[in-house]
Amino acid sequence: MPESSLSSRTVLVTGATSGIGLETARHLALCGADVLLHGRTAEESRRAADHLSATKGIRPEQLRTYAADFARLEEVEALARNVVSDHPHLDVLVNNAGMAAPERHTVTGDGNEIAFQVNFLAHYLLTCSLEPALTSDPGGRVVNVSSSLHRTASIQWADPNRARRYSRLAAYAQSQLALTVFTADPRVTAVSVHPGVCDTTLLPLYAHEGVTPAEGAAHVARLCDPAVEIVNGAYYEGHERVTPAPAATEDRTVKRLNKLADLLVGRGV
Repeated sequence: MPESSLSSRTVLVTGATSGIGLETARHLALCGADVLLHGRTAEESRRAADHLSATKGIRPEQLRTYAADFARLEEVEALARNVVSDHPHLDVLVNNAGMAAPERHTVTGDGNEIAFQVNFLAHYLLTCSLEPALTSDPGGRVVNVSSSLHRTASIQWADPNRARRYSRLAAYAQSQLALTVFTADPRVTAVSVHPGVCDTTLLPLYAHEGVTPAEGAAHVARLCDPAVEIVNGAYYEGHERVTPAPAATEDRTVKRLNKLADLLVGRGV
């Protein structure tokens, strides 16, 4: 990726304190981007910034830190306000933060199943709230870090929090399907990507071994590059554009999901 393609670009990476998010931030900063590092806490974000600043070729002034616990929607809203205030022109949003669904059914203080909120609803709310800053310039885009497991999922419309029948794998897969469906939302230019099975905290959901987070991050960072032409709403596995689950391309499903998400995050209520 040539340095000039991302120099002077501003990119927000959620979940940038470890794994694929941290390595994506490193890749982007090395290519000249100004990177906004999101972490669950201010301490985690500062630690990530210090770690990246020690990388040859990354200047500390390229990095800015933000904190928000995605299990608290009010913190997501505050994050969006702070980013818009500091950076009224945002070129790329990387929705990367994620968690494995816990063994036991867990509900946030906002009333949502925790994996559905952290992996999808928080990113939905953040993306919608950042619309005033997200540029419409060529190359501006949202990159949703999804999963091939979205193909195994279904959205339980009558019980999205899976209170009646809970399975951690099904809950995680549902959150990834929702994020992939949201990619087709016409309000923003967006793509989704499965970066491969990587050796991160989510590895047990997929396999016993995986590639390094840096290898997975390369696929994410590539899609942030304005020199890489994308098809709006497309889904990638690694570098290859492939067809996602059928639900991810259905207009009716996109509209239904937006309506559900607006209800669950309190937008338009």
